[in-house]
Amino acid sequence: MAKIAVIYYSSTGNVHQLAAALAEGAQEAGAEVRLRRVPELAPEEAIDSNPMWRAHVDATAGEVQEATPADLEWADGYALGSPTRFGTPAAQMKQFIDTLGGLWFTGKLANKGATAFTSAQNVHGGNETTILTFFNVFSHFGAVIVPPGYTDPLLFEAGGNPYGVSTASGGKSATASEAELAAARYQGRRLAEVTAKLAA
Repeated sequence: MAKIAVIYYSSTGNVHQLAAALAEGAQEAGAEVRLRRVPELAPEEAIDSNPMWRAHVDATAGEVQEATPADLEWADGYALGSPTRFGTPAAQMKQFIDTLGGLWFTGKLANKGATAFTSAQNVHGGNETTILTFFNVFSHFGAVIVPPGYTDPLLFEAGGNPYGVSTASGGKSATASEAELAAARYQGRRLAEVTAKLAA
């Protein structure tokens, strides 16, 4: 049984929705899964300025545990997700990645399956560049990148992003389509299946 860590940052719930679906897919493939959110760094005034942001922070505070480096050390494979911020992951996710130096230095992030997912307000709002930025990080870790590619027809129904599942929120909260959620579940299953082979 592969151990998969799904670690994400979400402000208004779109990436959280994808993360939950990806975790569900990994579990369907027989993996033991940890779903974790990275710590919120934004000041309370900023969160309070957006009702969707405040609602999501309050809803997940007692529902999803905060991620720690130990979650990645535990895992055989991992999925990282973040909304796009100017074509790159959000500062909250970057700050978490920056805490992983000790694990990286000792090789404890290497040879593990890794995949990424994201959300932007627009279809061309930086989804692919955000995922490719995660791929840069995975390369430094020495991980084995596991993109969905075009390995199942359902991926085309979700927009055909070969790098990882993504959704365009349109500025709303938790708006992923059923096709996108199906693609996220598939990506989780694929990560778990490939990771199990690596772990074996």
